[in-house]
Amino acid sequence: MTDVLKPAARPTNPRFSSGPCAKIPGYTLDLLSDAPLGRSHRAAVGKSKLLDAIERTRALLGVPADYRIGIVPGSDTGAFEMAMWTMLGARPAEMVAWESFGAGWVTDAVKQLKLDARVHEAPYGQIVDMTTLDYDRDVCFTWNGTTSGVRMPNGDAIPADRGGLTLCDATSAAFAMDLPWDKLDVTTFSWQKVLGGEGGHGMLILSPRAVARLESYTPAWPLPKIFRLTKGGKLIEGIFKGETINTPSMLAVEDYLVSLEWAEKIGGVPALIKRAEANAGEVAKFVAKHDWIANLAEDPATASTTSVCLKFTDPAISDGATFAKAVAKRLEKEGVALDAGSYRDAPPGLRIWCGSTVETADVAALMPWIDWAYRAERAALATA
Repeated sequence: MTDVLKPAARPTNPRFSSGPCAKIPGYTLDLLSDAPLGRSHRAAVGKSKLLDAIERTRALLGVPADYRIGIVPGSDTGAFEMAMWTMLGARPAEMVAWESFGAGWVTDAVKQLKLDARVHEAPYGQIVDMTTLDYDRDVCFTWNGTTSGVRMPNGDAIPADRGGLTLCDATSAAFAMDLPWDKLDVTTFSWQKVLGGEGGHGMLILSPRAVARLESYTPAWPLPKIFRLTKGGKLIEGIFKGETINTPSMLAVEDYLVSLEWAEKIGGVPALIKRAEANAGEVAKFVAKHDWIANLAEDPATASTTSVCLKFTDPAISDGATFAKAVAKRLEKEGVALDAGSYRDAPPGLRIWCGSTVETADVAALMPWIDWAYRAERAALATA
């Protein structure tokens, strides 16, 4: 056993998972007492709750009035695949990936849908140059790479007069980053990320251009019922008024409403962005003071403020994957950081969720523990 001194302070909440993420501050199950459990989601109370979730999402995110917002099954994955399966194929596509989930959309487009698609990829820590894309094609991309910690700095590269649609997976960006709605035709996210909601439900936001595509284009492949957004060539408007395709969890809906209310009370998206930036800032200050660790994102302008991914740069570490797992295990055993290891497909390291529900004081308290775990593991290796 090592004799490296442990820090005195501990995070009050050690939950730094990148999904499901930390619940809102002060969360208790008592906050869900108004959930209409045992009631049909098609009853007036159920539809009212679902519509409220949609409209409060619109207000909080500043989604334009002529955009549709729907609650759909399958979390963000279900929402994005629903968009791909129903809208792609009308034009050639540009598939963009700089982390594992974007790579998954590439697989869907190329191997499953067999689209006429050009693939643009960047390694973990880097981002594709979005100015090089042909926006007269349909473009699919993630705004924030949850598994790589690399994000779009802005939407400036997307032209206003594009001919194709932009399909954006914004699951770890929505609410914590500024999304330019005029540049996004399809946007998807899930409740369990920035607002710390429960898993299983996705959000699908459609621009008028996306709706026009749905109503004018019929894919060459069959669509399962759970993906169908039109009937008789017209959008099924009920989906975007709380009449969900399948049965939602009214408990999870209530949980999302509670999170939205918290976000409204603290000042909306500007306050949520500020909280995430402050959290990521604590990690950045720590990294700047230690030469054995670095942000996986190579350019600070593209470094995520939610899923902050770190890598160990100590040249004396011969087996990076084993070392990183050992450090994460030490943090978990001490109860100071749960689920803080890097994603299974990503380079070995740590991934610290810094989204808006995380308290900055907890991130600050965690940093000395990362230093302790690193030094303790290095000492253990030296005596092995």
